Amino acid sequence: MNGSRIAAIGHYQPARVLTNEDLAGMVDTSDEWIRSRVGIRTRHIAGADEPVDELAAHAAAKALAAAGLAPDDIDLVLVATSTAIDRSPNTAARVAARLGIPRPAAMDVNVVCAGFTHALATADHTIRAGAATRALVIGADKMSEVADWSDRSTCVLVGDGAGAAVVEGCEPGREPGIGPVLWGSVPEMGHAVRIEGTPPRFAQEGQSVYRWATTQLPPLARSACEKAGIAPADLAAVVLHQANLRIIEPLAQKIGAVNAVIARDVTESGNTSAASIPLALSKLLEQGAVRGGDPVLLFGFGGNLSYAGQVVRCP
Repeated sequence: MNGSRIAAIGHYQPARVLTNEDLAGMVDTSDEWIRSRVGIRTRHIAGADEPVDELAAHAAAKALAAAGLAPDDIDLVLVATSTAIDRSPNTAARVAARLGIPRPAAMDVNVVCAGFTHALATADHTIRAGAATRALVIGADKMSEVADWSDRSTCVLVGDGAGAAVVEGCEPGREPGIGPVLWGSVPEMGHAVRIEGTPPRFAQEGQSVYRWATTQLPPLARSACEKAGIAPADLAAVVLHQANLRIIEPLAQKIGAVNAVIARDVTESGNTSAASIPLALSKLLEQGAVRGGDPVLLFGFGGNLSYAGQVVRCP
């Protein structure tokens, strides 16, 4: 194949909504404190009986339906997640079993908040190499399960959810719908964002992450646009990892995406880690804020201080 494209996308969030006012009854915080620092108003929280693979399967089923495909049309399942509690079977295998996908290659990708864009690039490369024909690429995280609900600096950030994309090869002569990836990491700063311990708990050095994201990421995001051969001013939308509104808005401006719709789903969903980018993109499409064929920059960053971004064409 000369490239791949996103054929369809879908998302899923648990029914329970946790507001800032609810959190104020749990820890020493307030709606004003949370909004002024991270821009979040609400987040969705999964129940004890809703594991990560269930969230992922719901989003994947919607993407499959939107693409008009059956489970046996898929031969690769990639799930980006860092909150799966069980090590084996992996989340991708469990999603495949839930959906009835026969004999897929099934792998989890753990790059935390940059997981979906890493997994999307991996699917693109695999299809280009001829090792797969159609892939389900899913970002799913249950951050509520690794949150310390007594720590007001982190518990106010997190939410649960999933987003999924069907990726398939492009027909000969058709322009690829997934641009070249720009990816990397800062391993020596891996301590800045962590999910560690037994039981595992999410922790971060907020100021370190903020300074790194606002100063180091703009030139990287512009480089992702250059690799795709598109000027930032020609982007229809920018979908960054939904970590903090104070990071998202300045970063989009520094990229030079002056005409783009900026995804701000963090206000409604909180930080859903690997789910945040496909979740936000799916909502933009659902709302009609972007249309089929529009160029959109996806850029994930955060956990491990890893990053990955590419320009895609909307399905």
